[in-house]
Amino acid sequence: MAKILIAFFSRADENYFGGAMRYVEVGNTEIVVNCIKELIDADTFKIEMKEPYSAAYMTCIEEAKRDLKANARPELTHYPESIDEYDTVILAYPNYWGTMPMAVCTFLERYDFSKKTILPLCTNEGSGMGNSENNIKKLAPRAAVKRGLSITGSNAANAGGAVKKWLSANKIL
Repeated sequence: MAKILIAFFSRADENYFGGAMRYVEVGNTEIVVNCIKELIDADTFKIEMKEPYSAAYMTCIEEAKRDLKANARPELTHYPESIDEYDTVILAYPNYWGTMPMAVCTFLERYDFSKKTILPLCTNEGSGMGNSENNIKKLAPRAAVKRGLSITGSNAANAGGAVKKWLSANKIL
């Protein structure tokens, strides 16, 4: 049986929800990941930066923009020893400035994704997948990167139907 890893970046604290700021204890991406974990048997790895972005949303997005412009690779707090045992990686993240957070790039560049399938999942408030699918293909050129799933972050708690359909289409459910 294929073994699955859900690697995800999610940010709690102050977040943007369809025009307003709100403090949350669990980030939107993690809410969707928890939904996935209820549906399938998979290991999880949370991508966490050693120096996290600010809890204040407006400061966070400026920090993320700075890292994107610098093509930074923020150091992570920890890393999986290996991803060799996994056939499929569900890679979940919020859309930051039209792509994934640079910490996700740090994760992708650390491992060899040869002969692995990557399923991207992106939470956002209307910007969709952005360029993230193409960026994943560049960072993991030997992986089979499938069509991603875009979830509106403020609707993350109600994404179960879309998640089931996506997992089924990818023959995981």
